[in-house]
Amino acid sequence: MKIFHIPCLEDNYSYLIIDEGTKEAAVVDPVEPEKVLEAAKRHGVDLKIILTTHHHWDHAGGNEKMKEMVPGIKVYGGSLDNVKGCTDKVESGDKFSLGANVNILSLHTPCHTKGHISYYVTNKEGEDPAVFTGDTLFIAGCGKFFEGTAEQMYQSLCVTLGSLPKPTQVYCGHEYTVKNLQFALTVEPDNTKIQQKLLWAQQQRQAGLPTIPSTIEEEMETNPFIRVDLPEIQKLVGFHDPVEALREIRQRKDNWRG
Repeated sequence: MKIFHIPCLEDNYSYLIIDEGTKEAAVVDPVEPEKVLEAAKRHGVDLKIILTTHHHWDHAGGNEKMKEMVPGIKVYGGSLDNVKGCTDKVESGDKFSLGANVNILSLHTPCHTKGHISYYVTNKEGEDPAVFTGDTLFIAGCGKFFEGTAEQMYQSLCVTLGSLPKPTQVYCGHEYTVKNLQFALTVEPDNTKIQQKLLWAQQQRQAGLPTIPSTIEEEMETNPFIRVDLPEIQKLVGFHDPVEALREIRQRKDNWRG
């Protein structure tokens, strides 16, 4: 299994997932279809599947055009999310495959949108798994609570995604990492892992390179939103409950002008 970034719009990423044995490919959130087809051609792959994380235009807006350009392509999207161009609605726990070796599991991760899906991707060769988290889990951050509650985001981040194997590679929908880490330091000023990752992320961006993927393990060390079960985080934000701590951190982030 190979995964390639396709930078789109100002700060979005689409991702090409390739089953190397069959040269079949899936694309996550192909908002700029021409760029996606160019990448598919460059890697010599046959596009079979679109994985849509949620209905917002900067993620699902390329689906209809992709269907015109690649006749017969399947478009997966959350059953509660009214995804443009969707051919195959998925629920949490639905499984399907790509090529001969790649398996995909749908995880319902609501809050940013009601039907948001994260896709957990494994391969039979025993490589580290990957999860495509759209706008639910960002590197060192999380999505705004547009269509849900702090309780839902807690379940999505800390239970559903937080229980994935620690080496799981995290691929999110936007390049927000530097700002997210700067904000994370306002919550945990003494967290050396955040300080180190911020320096690294700034160097990556200065070199024109992505800061993605992260891993679930790294997020557990540096992402304040997924660390709300820790008593020290709750103490820092003045709450003794993880959901209330998460709500407070999200409110602070919404008002932060860093």
